[in-house]
Amino acid sequence: MLLIVWTVANQKGGVGKTTTTISIAGILAEQGHRVLLVDTDPHASLSYYFGIESEDLDLSVYELFSQVSSREQILQTLCPTKYPNIDILPATMGLATLDRSMGAKGGMGLVLKKAMQKVADCYDYILIDCPPVLGVLMVNALAAADRIIIPVQTEFLALKGLDRMIKTMELMQGEQTEKFQYTIVPTMFDKRTKASILAFKKLQEIYTNKIWPGVVPVDTNLRNASSAQQVPSDFAPISRGTLAYKSLLSFLKKQQAK
Repeated sequence: MLLIVWTVANQKGGVGKTTTTISIAGILAEQGHRVLLVDTDPHASLSYYFGIESEDLDLSVYELFSQVSSREQILQTLCPTKYPNIDILPATMGLATLDRSMGAKGGMGLVLKKAMQKVADCYDYILIDCPPVLGVLMVNALAAADRIIIPVQTEFLALKGLDRMIKTMELMQGEQTEKFQYTIVPTMFDKRTKASILAFKKLQEIYTNKIWPGVVPVDTNLRNASSAQQVPSDFAPISRGTLAYKSLLSFLKKQQAK
């Protein structure tokens, strides 16, 4: 199969980006797909999830931007995880300096896409976890994607963040005829609260053709899986959260095939 790249992004923090990235990756790996995770967030939450201490690393995503990396160099930067089908390209705090040191340099928007093309034959899927800040890293992650997955917490403040994210993508597209393909994913849905229900209805109303019709519910198993450093589908295979992400993945695969 051809390599598929999905970027998980939102300009609001705390909406479930890293959880979504890890959950989808775990299910893909169980299905036999080879998955590369790319951590572009200086906080390195994705890297820490798999027990990788970013401060101890000699190589990370940062090197992709600070030098022209060969295929061999990129492969050397990868860290294996305890899951045979999942590797990770880890983040370090040095990524936080990229906008200041390289933001004004020309040709920086496609660094990640070019790097991923060099290892395309090694993986079936690449999932990129984004920082919640518009800058060199997010621009690269969006430009590299076949589809952008936008997790949105089902509460009204998060809807404002989604509006900013959509405007950012429109700004980046400019006059390009090739439009970004994206799917909005309602997260942290609590059916017991009126606020969650109303926010979900509002999302469906505004983004009718761009929203996944399901929801990722509030599920403590997702948080507990993180503490155990296990992907949710391994930690709690029949939990509400895992079943929701399985449904989402099935939906995304159908979207990708169109």
